[in-house]
Amino acid sequence: MWQLTSTVRHYPWGSRTVIPDLLGQPSPAEQPHAELWMGAHPDAPSLLPDGRGLDAAIGAAPDELLGPAVRQRFGTRLPFLMKVLAADTPLSLQAHPTTAQAEAGFAAEEAAGVPHDDPTRTFKDPFHKPEILLAITPVEALCGFRPVEESLHCLAKLQLPELKPTIAALARGGLRAAIPQLIALSAKRRDSLVHAVATRAASFVAAHDPEFINTYRWAASLADTYPGDPGVVISLMCNHLTLAPGEAVFLPAGNLHAYLCGAGIEVMASSDNVLRGGLTVKHVDLAALIEVLDFTDGKVPVLHPVLGPGGLRYQVPVEDFELTRCQLGTDPGVLTTVGPQVLLCAEGTAVLGSADGELTLAQGQSAFVPAGAPLSARGPALLYRATTALAGPWAPRDR
Repeated sequence: MWQLTSTVRHYPWGSRTVIPDLLGQPSPAEQPHAELWMGAHPDAPSLLPDGRGLDAAIGAAPDELLGPAVRQRFGTRLPFLMKVLAADTPLSLQAHPTTAQAEAGFAAEEAAGVPHDDPTRTFKDPFHKPEILLAITPVEALCGFRPVEESLHCLAKLQLPELKPTIAALARGGLRAAIPQLIALSAKRRDSLVHAVATRAASFVAAHDPEFINTYRWAASLADTYPGDPGVVISLMCNHLTLAPGEAVFLPAGNLHAYLCGAGIEVMASSDNVLRGGLTVKHVDLAALIEVLDFTDGKVPVLHPVLGPGGLRYQVPVEDFELTRCQLGTDPGVLTTVGPQVLLCAEGTAVLGSADGELTLAQGQSAFVPAGAPLSARGPALLYRATTALAGPWAPRDR
């Protein structure tokens, strides 16, 4: 096992306090700290104590570090990426492809010779990107499309002539008709529509009308940041989700979502495929987005953990990853796994033990543990553990 040195990504929407506080750095920081990446993603692989990237180490010894089962299923790469995500302002509306969509889109852009760093490039790799976010502070998010009947009521309540085409498209052809209609509007019509929606939404908030008040409050706020962006209107048709600390949400392929504010532990399939649909100044590929989007409407469930020996396990319907919250006491426990794992110490001090000796993790430090060998752990500490769904649960040490 190895302690990791990991990269902080400084995106404009990030928090200046959450990640610096976790890492024991001065807070507030001079620049936003949006994400802390822990894993082997080639864009920002964690470093081992000898200076090697974790991706290079895995590439050199995949069976030893990943285990034969994970190596056979996912190839010579760590199939998941663990992050701390901390948002003070909203991220873009976005969705991620299925594996088949990613493979086809990546192959097409490769054949067309689109450079990987081209801002109009849509598919960066041939992998899907489902993800889970476990809230460590209250988190607000847009997540999937609310029931169509509810969206129609939310739009009609604003009583705006500018919304009539959208309402008609939604009533006639559902979300598959309404969303492309909005994204394809001319800049002039977008400006007029978004301004009208924001102004009327703000009036309902000011009047303390409780129906859709959070939806309207965010629409007005988003319009201030992204004037003329159709994502403001699309947000009215999305579920508004509030997660309390300890609650999580799973986002499958095709789910349109945007984290609005808050911090969490995020684990995802190791991919960089993001198709944006609004609330952004970056490239929006309308055709690719519509191909990828899941237009199914309905409430998105909050994910609650399953209590097991030593931790709270957040189960997801993919094999690439799962997440466990492990509250360690002074009595050691052992984790038996057929796959690799990344461990983050979020509170206290964790002492990890393996056949190679012991490794102590302070708050904010993380480690990579190869597949196969049992691992003991004691605290007091709070650990977040990412591994593949092929891994087993925490269990008390045999005495």
